[in-house]
Amino acid sequence: MRRALPSTQALACFESAARHVSYTKAAQELSLTQSAVSRQIIALEEFLGVPLFKRTRHGVLLTEAGAQYAQQVSRWLHGLERDTLDMMARQGEGGTLSLAAVPTFATRWLLPRLPELTRENPDITVHIDVQTRPFLFADTVFDAALYAGTREQVARWPGVQTRWLMDEEVVPVCSPQLLATAQSREPGRAWLPVGPEVLARMPLLQQSTRAHGWQQWFDAMGVNAPRALDGMRLELFSMLAVAASQGLGVALMPPMLIEAELARGDLIIACAQPLRGNRAYYLVTPELAAEAQPAPALRIFSQWLQRKAAQARGERPA
Repeated sequence: MRRALPSTQALACFESAARHVSYTKAAQELSLTQSAVSRQIIALEEFLGVPLFKRTRHGVLLTEAGAQYAQQVSRWLHGLERDTLDMMARQGEGGTLSLAAVPTFATRWLLPRLPELTRENPDITVHIDVQTRPFLFADTVFDAALYAGTREQVARWPGVQTRWLMDEEVVPVCSPQLLATAQSREPGRAWLPVGPEVLARMPLLQQSTRAHGWQQWFDAMGVNAPRALDGMRLELFSMLAVAASQGLGVALMPPMLIEAELARGDLIIACAQPLRGNRAYYLVTPELAAEAQPAPALRIFSQWLQRKAAQARGERPA
């Protein structure tokens, strides 16, 4: 059966004209004449039976249908270009994986471990983009996602399969100099962990997306902390790590996201009393039909990622 597909040339002309809201700029971008762009778009409109642009005395404007179609076409062309470049680069060997990931987890936990995947599977390439909220896989080019959230949030994500990787546990961390000051010691001298009541008197760094994080920690420790909501507010764990290492305060951080700072001694665990919240990290993939199989690159990545997560949880390989 013949597919109802317009020409890629017409789609490329439409996508460029929609992005610029100009036939002239689209023609310049595509090295075509303005009349050639116009003919391609008219042909596309006739093919669809839907007007995509309104012609005005001052140029063109997208119709409502045209604006919606432009978003889809842009995504399709981007995915087609990506897959084409990958095919050209690898001459048909190996595979690629487009991954949506929360930023700090991708930067500080996944990327330092990816060289191992590359050594074991040199024909697999992983592309990573930032995505912090659930989305519909059908509306994107992503093959999988690394998501941080609660079990309830994951359960409400439609049309997906999820694999738990690890729970998120936070501990108070700060610079050695700040902790030495709290203990009335000279900077550079030996430091000792302190109790929660000492932290209640120290400057705190707040994560703006978890406004009550410190309050929850102090409550779990049974300590009254009137200043639990005070302090500099920062959005990302990566920002908290830098601020804490510069001595600006104490931060609640998952140790797995600050492995490098802990190894260098830029950060230390100020109080070894962790708090396990209701958030965890998950690998999320589109739900497949019963007889369908995941792409080889996704299958290999999923198995490797689950091994790495098990190691991070302190489990021995099976």
